[in-house]
Amino acid sequence: MKKEALAPKKPVLKPEDLARLMAQLALDRKIHDLVILDVRGLSSYADFILVASARSARHVQGVADYLEEELYKQHITPLGIEGTTEGQWVLMDYGDVVFHLFFEPVREFYDIEGLWMDAARIKPEDWGLVIPETTEEKNESE
Repeated sequence: MKKEALAPKKPVLKPEDLARLMAQLALDRKIHDLVILDVRGLSSYADFILVASARSARHVQGVADYLEEELYKQHITPLGIEGTTEGQWVLMDYGDVVFHLFFEPVREFYDIEGLWMDAARIKPEDWGLVIPETTEEKNESE
């Protein structure tokens, strides 16, 4: 038997499907201000860049860990992940999809979205993503 036949098969996700999956997983963990940038034709290293905020360094770390674990369960592994120790800005590089997860004040300083002004922005609802209602929103609607 050949060695390749024994290796686990990796699922093949299109970049858009991977970006959609990552965005929904992060939304499920209550990230906010999610921006999905379609950088196809503008970037040589990715097709989609996701940028989101979390309310604390601990929240950033928790969301990043959750994303990595859930994707790993589906045999999707990153090229690299940086920043989890500090929790101020985590960069998750999955090849065609790059996710920037920020502690809110740090995001304002670096303004990643501003670097990609020419990129098309995709609203989460345009992709059919479910944005969980926050506790604050529940209190306001009651």
